[in-house]
Amino acid sequence: SYVRSGGGYLTQGKQRGKLCTIVNVSTRQGRGGWSLVRGVPRQAGALEVTCGLTRQKLRIPHSTSTKVVRRAWEKEGVTAKWKEPAFAKKLAARKLKANMSDFDRFKLKRTKQAMNRLVRVRFLKLKALAKKSAKKALRR
Repeated sequence: SYVRSGGGYLTQGKQRGKLCTIVNVSTRQGRGGWSLVRGVPRQAGALEVTCGLTRQKLRIPHSTSTKVVRRAWEKEGVTAKWKEPAFAKKLAARKLKANMSDFDRFKLKRTKQAMNRLVRVRFLKLKALAKKSAKKALRR
């Protein structure tokens, strides 16, 4: 895919799971540098391996300073916008699921069974109603 300056999500290494900003793309293969807003030093790396792309785009000059990136990040509210996409929600759900205990998994299973039971009962009632109305229509 096309790598451009903007948002990224680190998928490997010590900083895995953190958001970053791609500030410089130096080759077609996507090798470049990224700058992070909190807790991670600015560094270079193979973007196609260590960084997933997000739709977040920051309007920043090429190879700009971390200070400028931080200001643009806060102005755009990237951290808040990150929670909206389906990908971010899937990651949060995956993290939540990984922290579940056996009892939590058991409760989840029972809740799903109860929900499926309600859906099945409602579906069968509607199916019976449709069958009844189809018979009435044939009699006329």
